[in-house]
Amino acid sequence: MNRTERLYALVDELRAAAPRPRTVGWLAERFGVSRRTVQRDLQALMEARVPVRAEAGRHGGWFIDRDTALPPINLTAAEALAVAAALAGAEQTTPFSAAGPAAMRKLAAALGESDAEEVRALTERIYLLPARIASGVLPVVEQAVARRRVVWIRYADSAGRESEREVEPGGLLTALGSWYLIGWCRSRRAGRGFRLDRILAAELRDEPCPARTVSSLDQGLAERVRQADTLRSLSWESPPRRS
Repeated sequence: MNRTERLYALVDELRAAAPRPRTVGWLAERFGVSRRTVQRDLQALMEARVPVRAEAGRHGGWFIDRDTALPPINLTAAEALAVAAALAGAEQTTPFSAAGPAAMRKLAAALGESDAEEVRALTERIYLLPARIASGVLPVVEQAVARRRVVWIRYADSAGRESEREVEPGGLLTALGSWYLIGWCRSRRAGRGFRLDRILAAELRDEPCPARTVSSLDQGLAERVRQADTLRSLSWESPPRRS
């Protein structure tokens, strides 16, 4: 077992044993190396920000924080290509895409050499023409959706008319190459969708908001999304329907 394989094996062993710690002596015997080698390996893992920790005392040792460490992921070549294509197709204006490059590097590192080369070749054949979203808008919208916080936006409709809104976010939706923030608009007192590239400014409020689903904000939306041939007729800024 080379050092790289041993480092991965150390993480797997500590994860499997968690929350029980393993002593340096136990790990050294387990992997057939010296205590000094195990200490160096554990230090290298810490420097690489792997969540390994040491606990002093008679019953102490080394352990891993399972809440901050994902289990190993075994992907088939086809599954790896699917994930790689999705990551490569996530442009900078796609919500939650900022971590995409790091995820791609980890995916490539977890694959065999031939599969990793196939993934690299695929990503080189994927090109993007990113949409233009105002600076600072995307991270605010991401936080509003993830944390369920009210968000203030300055919005321009399709005619260029600007308005200020407070929105209780329900989720994000993509249609025909555009991303939309779907939420309850307090100004209109109705569910609305706001194209991200038409949001001119955004500020996150401290105020939490109720959990809302996209379908609850627009009862007909789920069905219209399923029927792709009607997506072009969606009118995000139309007046609320009246019963």
